[in-house]
Amino acid sequence: MKINELNDKQANAIVRMAWEDRTTFDHIEEVTGLSEAEVIKVMRRELKPGSFRLWRKRVTGRITKHRKLIRNHLEL
Repeated sequence: MKINELNDKQANAIVRMAWEDRTTFDHIEEVTGLSEAEVIKVMRRELKPGSFRLWRKRVTGRITKHRKLIRNHLEL
C-alpha cells in the first residue's frame, strides 16, 4: 500500500490504529505495509495541524507504540 494511493476508508483506518495506544507501529506495518515514517506522513496529511502535534506529542517515546520498547520494559 502506498501513501498516495490510499482511499478515505484506508486512511481513516490508519488514523484510527495510530491513535490507539495498544496498536504498535509494527502491527500497523504488518497490516498495511506502511512504516512508522509513512504512518506519520499519513497522520500529518489527514489531521489538522493542532491534532497532529497533539498526536505526535502523545506517541513520541510511548512504550506501547513500539514493540521493542514493550519487550525491553517487560525484561526489567
